[in-house]
Amino acid sequence: MSTQADFKELKQHLQKVIVGQESLLERMIIAMLTGGHLLLEGPPGLAKTTAVKTLSEAIKSSFQRIQFTPDLMPGDVVGSDILDTQTGQLTFVKGPIFNEIVLADEINRAPPKVQSALLEAMAEQQVTAGGLTRELPELFIVMATQNPLEQSGTYPLPEAQLDRFMLHVVLDYPTESEELEILRRDRSHHFGEDKEVLHAFLTPQKVLQARHQISEQYVSEAVEQYMVALTGATRRLEQWDERLAGVLEIGASPRATLSLLHAASAKAWLEERDFVTPDDVIAMLPDILRHRIRVSFAGRAQQWTEDSVIDKIIELVPVPVLDTDTQTV
Repeated sequence: MSTQADFKELKQHLQKVIVGQESLLERMIIAMLTGGHLLLEGPPGLAKTTAVKTLSEAIKSSFQRIQFTPDLMPGDVVGSDILDTQTGQLTFVKGPIFNEIVLADEINRAPPKVQSALLEAMAEQQVTAGGLTRELPELFIVMATQNPLEQSGTYPLPEAQLDRFMLHVVLDYPTESEELEILRRDRSHHFGEDKEVLHAFLTPQKVLQARHQISEQYVSEAVEQYMVALTGATRRLEQWDERLAGVLEIGASPRATLSLLHAASAKAWLEERDFVTPDDVIAMLPDILRHRIRVSFAGRAQQWTEDSVIDKIIELVPVPVLDTDTQTV
């Protein structure tokens, strides 16, 4: 069985627990395959937490859920020094961040001080506490959920932390047919039956092996230039259409281009191709950009949103036409 087949089987197993949400399941797998952090946004009750927990159960990896609340302290996340009364010395007790898959549940309900505690872990894969720097696991991934900011008791994430998330997936309510299936599964106790089926058939080593394969995906010069043009357009919208001058107040950083490369490579790899196409890039672009750009007040007055700006950029930037045999323009 090929490595790609293992991850296709993983998605099938996830679908036995999560009804619908195809994009969510694929993005979760892509984040894991690239080592990128994932931000899931949507109202309560859309199985965000269940999806991440189910993914961790399918992999022989350590998992910890952190429930973010307004009274959470940084030490509750990274750990702290505890006085040993017998020896009189301080002993560092690791916090829940020292796991391979960390679910930061309702991340935007915690105050900025706690958000900052996560930043070093997400950026450097290490934490500093008690004057010492400690490495996190090689497979370390943060999968965070957040409720829409319009809800009470939420704090907007700092821009620096948002930029550390590779993907920002916005979830919508299920269709009527999907919700009907959820009802039927609940009535037949389907979720309880599937827990026996969802055995851990993948390992962290398998994931790291797949990451190595993805890093070797072929990306033509034309596709590289296309990715740079797409993210660059967020900083120079008026050069593509003068009527869009001032619509964005914040454009995407170069980290967005790197994330786009990694995510598109993983998507191509999952489809058992050894090269990246413009379609892979277009498919991943909205989730790469929507949390990295910000529409200005003037832009919102013109009814622009982050997603509509991304759609416009896709429309404006010419798509390279590649020869499928040689992968050249």
